[in-house]
Amino acid sequence: MEDDAGDGAASGGTKRKAPAASAAAKEKAAGKGKAATKAAAAWATAKESSLLKQKSPAEFFAENKNIAGFDNPGKSLYTTMRELVENALDSAESISELPDIEIIIEEITKSKFNTMIGLVDRERIDEELYDDFESAKAREKRLAKEARFQETQAKNAALGKKVKEAPAARVKGRGEAAFFRVTCKDNGRGMPHDDIPNMLGRVLSGTKYGLRQTRGKFGLGAKMALIWSKMSTGLPIEIKSSMKGQSFISFCRLDIDIHKNVPHVHLHEKRENKDRWHGAELQVIIEGNWTTHRSKILHYMRQMAVITPYAQFLFRFLSDSPDKNLTIRFARRTDVMPPIPLQTKHHPSAVDLLLIKRLISETTKQNLLQFLQHEFVNISKSHAERLIGEMGPDFSAKTTVKSLTSQQLVRIHQLFRQAKFDDPSGNCLSPAGEYNLRLGIIKELHPDLVATHASSPQVFEGHPFIVEAGISIGGKDVKHGLNIFRYANRIPLLFEQGADVITRTALKRINWSSYKINQQQDKIGVFVSIVSTKIPFKGTGKEYIGDDITEIASAVQSALKQCCLQLKSKIVKKLQARERQDRKRNLNRYIPDVARAVMETLGEIADESPPKRPRYDKEDEELLEKVNSQEVTEMTFRDCLTQHVEQVDYEMALEYAMQSGVSEEPREALYLNSLEGSYKFIDFQSPVFVFRFIP
Repeated sequence: MEDDAGDGAASGGTKRKAPAASAAAKEKAAGKGKAATKAAAAWATAKESSLLKQKSPAEFFAENKNIAGFDNPGKSLYTTMRELVENALDSAESISELPDIEIIIEEITKSKFNTMIGLVDRERIDEELYDDFESAKAREKRLAKEARFQETQAKNAALGKKVKEAPAARVKGRGEAAFFRVTCKDNGRGMPHDDIPNMLGRVLSGTKYGLRQTRGKFGLGAKMALIWSKMSTGLPIEIKSSMKGQSFISFCRLDIDIHKNVPHVHLHEKRENKDRWHGAELQVIIEGNWTTHRSKILHYMRQMAVITPYAQFLFRFLSDSPDKNLTIRFARRTDVMPPIPLQTKHHPSAVDLLLIKRLISETTKQNLLQFLQHEFVNISKSHAERLIGEMGPDFSAKTTVKSLTSQQLVRIHQLFRQAKFDDPSGNCLSPAGEYNLRLGIIKELHPDLVATHASSPQVFEGHPFIVEAGISIGGKDVKHGLNIFRYANRIPLLFEQGADVITRTALKRINWSSYKINQQQDKIGVFVSIVSTKIPFKGTGKEYIGDDITEIASAVQSALKQCCLQLKSKIVKKLQARERQDRKRNLNRYIPDVARAVMETLGEIADESPPKRPRYDKEDEELLEKVNSQEVTEMTFRDCLTQHVEQVDYEMALEYAMQSGVSEEPREALYLNSLEGSYKFIDFQSPVFVFRFIP
C-alpha cells in the first residue's frame, strides 16, 4: 500500500511539474525558430547581394544628379537654362545662322501647379504634423527676442548710434516648393521628326560625340533636365521642331523610362508650319529656386553675350508678382561668326589601348599602313613605314589590321607613347576671335580701356588648344579689383572659381603694379577663353580647369601679360595727356599775373626819357610806342599768352593722337546691319575691325 501510495505521490509530483517543462520546451523551440528565421533572412540577403544588378545610364544620373550640376533646386534651374541655351547656340551655329534665342522662365505657384496636374489643395488639419509648425513656447521665445532687439535699437537711436536692420526671420522647415516653366526657342537646325524621341529621351545618345571642339560631350543636356523634371514634378517635356524647308512642325510630348533608359512618348505628331519657321522650342517644368540663383542666371547671360556678340538673346522672367517680372535684351552687335569646329583625327600620343581597339573595329582600311595613315593625324606614308619597321618582325605594311593580336596592340601603343610626332595644328578649333571678344567686352561693359590677345595654337597631351585673353579698365557694373570672366569652349564658367587656372594666374602670377594698374582700386575685367578638343576639367561638373597642366597655365599667363603690355602703353600715354592738361591748367592760372608784370615793366621802360643812343631794335621801339598809346594793353598780353598755350597744347595732343592711333573725342558705337539677301563675301579680320569685301 505504501509503495502504491509512494508511486502515486511520485506520479502526482511528476504531473505537477509538467507545465513548467512544457513552457521551457516551447521557449527553446521558439528560440530555435527565431534563429532559423534569422539564418534564412541572412541567407536570402547574401543570395540577393550575390546577384548581379545593372543600372541604366538614366538611373545612374538620376541617383547622382550632382554630377550633371543638379545639386539642389536653385542650381538645377540654372543648369537647365544653361544647357538649353548652349544647345540652341550649337544648333544655330551648325548651319551658320546668326543665333536668335528666346529664354522664358515662368514661375508657377504651388496652387497653380496642383491645378495643372489635377490635384485639389487641402487645408491643414493637424498643424503639428508639419515641419514648419511653431509651438506656443517657441513663438513666445521668438517674440521676446524680437522685443529685446527693438528695445536695443531704440536706445541706440536715442544715443545717436548706428541702428541695425532687423534680421530676417528664419523659417523653419524646407519651405514651399517652387516650380518653373523653362522655355527656350531658337532658329537653328531643328531635329528630324523620327529622331526626336531618342535625341531627348535616351541618356548618352547625341550628335556631339567625336573628336572636335564642342560645348557638350556627355550626351546629357536637355535629357538631364527631363530626368530632373520627372523626379521633381513628374511632368513630361514638350518639343516643337522644324528643319529648313519643312512644311510641318514636329510636336512631341515625352518623358523617360529611367530604369530602361528609353523614351516614353505621350504624343508625337506633325503640325502645319505656316510661317516656315525652322529651329526648336523646348519646354520643361521643374522644381527650382529663382531667389538663390537669380544673380548666377543673369551673370551667365551677360557673360554669354560677351563671348557671342553675334547672337541675340531675349531673356524674360514671368511671375504673378509684377514687381518680380524681368525682361532683358542682349542685342547683336556683329554678324561675324566663328567658323564651325571641324572633327579631327586622334593624335598618336593621345590614344590608349581601348581607343586603338575601337578605331580598328570601326576602320574601313584593310592593312596596317593604311590604318596608320588615315586614322591618325601627322602620320605620313614614310613615317608610317618607319613606325612599322620599328614595331618588329611580326609587323609589315600589309598586315591585316583586324588580325592584330592583343600583344601586337600593346606594342603599337607603347611605340606611340615613345615615338616623336609633330604637334597637331589648331585648324580644327573655333575660337571666338579677338575681334568678337573685344567687341563683346565693349558692348557689355563699356570700359575706358580694353586690350585683347589671341595665342597661337599650342598642345597638351596631344590635344591642340588656343587661349584668348582680354583685359578692360573701368566700365559700368564692374566692381573695384579683379573681375574674372572664365570661358571653356565658349561656355561661361561661374562656379568653383578659386581653384581655376585662370583665377590663380590672374591673382598670383601677374604683377599688376608693374603695368601701372592698381589691383585694389581700379575696375579690372579679366577675360580668358580656352578652346580645345579636350578641356581638362576637374570634377564632373565641368566648372573649372585645373592648375596642374603647365602648358595651359603658361599660355594663360603669357596671354594676360600681352594684354597688360598693351594697356601699359595706353595708360602711360593717358598719364602723359593728363600731365599735359595739368601743365596747361597751371599756365592758364599764371597768365594774368605774367601779363600784368610784363605790362608794368614795359610801361616803366616807355616812361623813361629817350636815350641818346638807341638801345632797342625797331620792333621793340614800335612795341613801346604802342604801349604808350595804349594800343597794347594788359588784355592784349593775356590773349596772346592764352593763344600760345592753346597752340602748344593742340600740337602735343595731335602728336599723342598720332602715336596712340586713337581719338580722345567721345565716340558712338557703330554697327551696320548686313545687306539683305544672300551674297558672297570675304572677311579680312583684325583685332579691332573686320573689312568685308563683296565682289
